[in-house]
Formats: sequence, structure tokens, C-alpha cells
Amino acid sequence: MAVSRSGAAGVAAGGDTTDDADRARLHQLGYKQELKRGLSLMSNFAFSFSIISVMAGVITTYNGGLRYGGPASMTLGWLVVAAFNGCVALSMAEICSAYPTSGGLYYWSAKLAGKEWAPLASWVTGWFNIVGQWAATTSTDFSLAQLVQVIILLGTGGANGGGYTASKYVVLAIHGFFLVLHGLINSLPIRWLSWCGKLGAFWNTAGAFTLVILIPAVAKERASAKFIFTHFNDDNGMGIHGKAYILALGLLTSQYSLLGYDASAHMIEETKNADWSGPMGIISSVALSTTFGWIFLVALTSIVTDIPYLLSPDNDAGGYAVAQALYAAFDRRYGSGVGGLVCVGVVAVGVFFAGAMCIASNSRMGYAFSRDRAMPLSRVWLRVSKNEVPLNVVWLSVVVAFVMALTSLGSQVAFQAMVSIATLGQYIAYALPIFFRVTTARRSFVPGPFHLGRYGVAVGWAAVLWVAFLTVLFSLPVAYPVAKDNFNYTPVAVGGVLLLSVGAWVVNARFWFQGPITNVDL
Repeated sequence: MAVSRSGAAGVAAGGDTTDDADRARLHQLGYKQELKRGLSLMSNFAFSFSIISVMAGVITTYNGGLRYGGPASMTLGWLVVAAFNGCVALSMAEICSAYPTSGGLYYWSAKLAGKEWAPLASWVTGWFNIVGQWAATTSTDFSLAQLVQVIILLGTGGANGGGYTASKYVVLAIHGFFLVLHGLINSLPIRWLSWCGKLGAFWNTAGAFTLVILIPAVAKERASAKFIFTHFNDDNGMGIHGKAYILALGLLTSQYSLLGYDASAHMIEETKNADWSGPMGIISSVALSTTFGWIFLVALTSIVTDIPYLLSPDNDAGGYAVAQALYAAFDRRYGSGVGGLVCVGVVAVGVFFAGAMCIASNSRMGYAFSRDRAMPLSRVWLRVSKNEVPLNVVWLSVVVAFVMALTSLGSQVAFQAMVSIATLGQYIAYALPIFFRVTTARRSFVPGPFHLGRYGVAVGWAAVLWVAFLTVLFSLPVAYPVAKDNFNYTPVAVGGVLLLSVGAWVVNARFWFQGPITNVDL
């Protein structure tokens, strides 16, 4: 890997000099500076780190990992995912350094796909990215609502002790409440949003560190190292028996937990020393999240001793494995599970910050996409408030995330597709510009201050092939025989995005969308 600072403003340079260099580079890329550039490298990192929120990612999908392969698929699968995910992050960071704009992925595709394919490549990448982001916001805040529901259930006696079980309508209302709070936070000036991002990064770091020490220390019954790293659970109750198949399905826990770091690219027009800080935000957030996440996962799995019971809907947490394990660990030690509820609450706060940062990333992507006239009613969404915040698209993100969650009223299985499309939709958007970087732009790509040198193409191909593997994997049945109650809607959802985006292109968009539009005189 090679890094260079030539052509970039130095870190130690004065603020005005750095701002002028960022403004000039954005001008070269075809855009005026319209958003307030007030984020440091630390702030940029904090947005991605808070969205990734490994505590939230691990707990949200832990039931699936426990069911499909158990401890071995999660703890060892994490390392496999981390290696390939690192390739995706490095390749994205390299391209981000070359093109530091809030449009991020779809802008990169336009510049790398070649003149003939640029408009279509940009269009499809952009729609996969923004729909994936909306789905990520939906699943994040809905997961927060479910966590709150489980805390209330256990706090009022548990499922077996007359505890309060919220209806699906109440859970949806809680989801809507948190979305509104996140919309209000994102309506504040960027300096306050920056502070919120830093607080979220601190909370996720301190929270994970505290729980990693506390959980094993409290538990009277702990799993052995052999169990944590080698125990394979093939008793999934889903009719799937092939070990390779089960292990592959278990990767969703790890893959979903390491998602959302394109936020560093979407916040880049508000970041100082952008062509260096943006890539470093991507790399550092992924590296730290990977490390902390694995340690947290191992600590959590150390208190897993009875997998069938933890997954059973008849336990006190109603089948929410992590909450049940934490509640039981404190109850055995102290005769009360309150400490376990506090631990779940620590995670819930981390999820809250993740949801706020999801809206921030959504809104910047929506603003940039509207600036290039790709969104319906683009003139409405690209408006910037007096605080230099894209206010209209902030609330568009809130509304869309609520509408997407309405699927939970019809089918919980259908809603689970949101988790998959949040993962798969965004990773397809991540992979498309990387694919163009290693094919059509292999010889023409001009790197920025951060680049991978001669390893760029090899790392890029590893990233593209990994996402291709994920696309097939997450589209496979998750239970046999396949029925309406266990049908995997992921290929329907992802295929729907592809069909609608390409269909809209063929019918209408190809006649007017030409890719990123310059709004300055070059």
C-alpha cells in the first residue's frame, strides 16, 4: 500500500488554506461549496463508526448467527468477513480520495465506467445506494424499538411472569418516535451533529469495552474456549443440514455488523482536508469496528451455554437470545436480572446514535443525488436551510424509513428482507464503482493522496468477487421446505430495486439523466 500527501493540503496547514484547497478540489469536480465544511477527520470517522455500531449489529443479527452454525460460524466467520470486507473498505477509500464529493458511490461510478456507460452506471449505483441506506435506517431504528420492547418485557416480569408484550403496532409507534427524534437531531447545525457523532463513537467504544469486561465477570456459567471457537450448531430447526450451507448463512451476522462506512464519503463535502480525511475515516472506522466487534462477539458468546433455550420463544425474553442470556447471567449471580437490562440499555443507546447517523448519511446522499436531478422532485430535496443543512431530504429519509417499516405489520419474514437489502443493496453499490475501477478505468484511474499502488487492482477484484458471492448467498432459501412463512424475500427486494431502476432508465431516465451535473463554470 502506498500513501502520499502530494497535491493535498497538509494536516498542519492553516484552516483557511485547507478550506480553500477543499473548495478548489470540489470546484474541479464540478460543484459549488454549499454545505458548511466544519468536520475534522475525527468527526468524519465518528459518523461511520457510529453507524457501523458493532454492538448494534451483533445483537440485531445474533439470533440468526446462533441458529445457523452457532459460535463457530460467528467467531470464525467474523474473521473471514473482516478480511474481505477490508478489501472493500480499502478500495472504497482509494476511490474516495480521488473523488471527494458527497455523491460518493454513484459519482465514482460515473467517472470510472467510461463515457458511454457513465449515466447508466451512475443511475443504478445511486439507486442501490440510497435504497440500501433507507433500508439500513429502517432496520436500525426498528431494531432499537424491538430492544426497547424487550427491556420493557423483562422489566415487567418477562414473558413467563406476566410481563408486558408490546403489539406490532406499539413497536411500530416506538420506531416512528425514534425516527422523529433522529430527524430533529439532523435538523441542527453541523457542529451539533458533529458533536452527536463523536458522542456516539465514544459511547460505542466505552460501552463495548465495559461489556467485554463485565459480561464474563458476572456470568457464573461460562462457555469454554473450545465451545466458543469450535462448537457448530446444526440443530437450526429450519430443515437445513449441510454444514457448508449453514456456515454460509451464519455470515449474515458478521456482514451486517460491518456496514455503513460509506457515510465518510457522503459527509466529505462537510469535512476539512477531504481527500485525506474521508479515506482515513473509512479505513479507521472499519479497522476499529472489526477489532472491537470481534472481541465483543467473543465476550457475548462466552455466556452462551444453552442454545435451544436462548432461541426458544418460550423463554422470558420471548426468544431474544442476547437479552435472555444477559438477564439470566445477572439473575444467577445477584438474584435479579436488572443488571442485564442495563447492559441491553447500553446497547440500545449505541443503536440510537447509529440511527441518528444513518439519517445524516441518507440525507447527504439524497442531497447529492437530487443536485444531479436523479431524484423525483429534486428541486425540493436539494434545498439547504439557513444552517446549511439539507433539511427537506432529512425528513424525506425519516418518512421513507417509516413507510418501509410498515411491512412489519403484514409479515415479519418480509420485514427481515430489510436487513438483507440494507446489507446487500449497499454492498452492491459499494462494489459497482470498484468493479469499474478494476475494469474500464484500470489504466486511466488517477489516484488521490491515498492510494493502494500496485495492489489496487488485486484488492479491488477481491472486493468485487466477495460481493458477488454475498449476492448469491443472501438470495438462497433460509429454510426447507420453502413456504410463505419462511420465504427469503431478499432476491425479490434486491431484484425489485434492479428491475425498477433499470426499467425507469429504459423508459424515461436515459433521455435526460447524463450523470453528475456540474453547477459551476469550469
